[in-house]
Amino acid sequence: MSATGDGVTILPESECWELLKSVALGRLVTSVDGRPEIFPVNFVVQRRTVLFRTAEGTKLISTAINNHVVFEADEHNVAEGWSVIVKGVARTLRTEEQLAEAERAQLLTWTASAKTHYVRIIPEMVTGRRFRFDVPRPEDPAW
Repeated sequence: MSATGDGVTILPESECWELLKSVALGRLVTSVDGRPEIFPVNFVVQRRTVLFRTAEGTKLISTAINNHVVFEADEHNVAEGWSVIVKGVARTLRTEEQLAEAERAQLLTWTASAKTHYVRIIPEMVTGRRFRFDVPRPEDPAW
């Protein structure tokens, strides 16, 4: 870990993956019609990749056409927070072997719609930061 002195700590990649494993909701950023688009997705980490399910539609099409994506997950409480960003390539899983492995992850959908497609984000870069939130004190001029 590398602290920057302003309450921000740069995280090693191994800790980034551990933090990603600890949450189930993240955001997929892709491009639709040449414009950035963001989608909330529930996910799991499997073999240091991000795996999510989706239905037919914009999310699936955009990851096929513009397969370079960004994924972000985070968590916070009143004292601190963290954010992990995965930049990588999205691949729709198609072979029986790929689908069988994805099924073993037991990734359940959160909505009633059928999400029959698995997408795996293969990372090219993983970065993370931990933030310490300072509570203003009465003696601070900005308080």
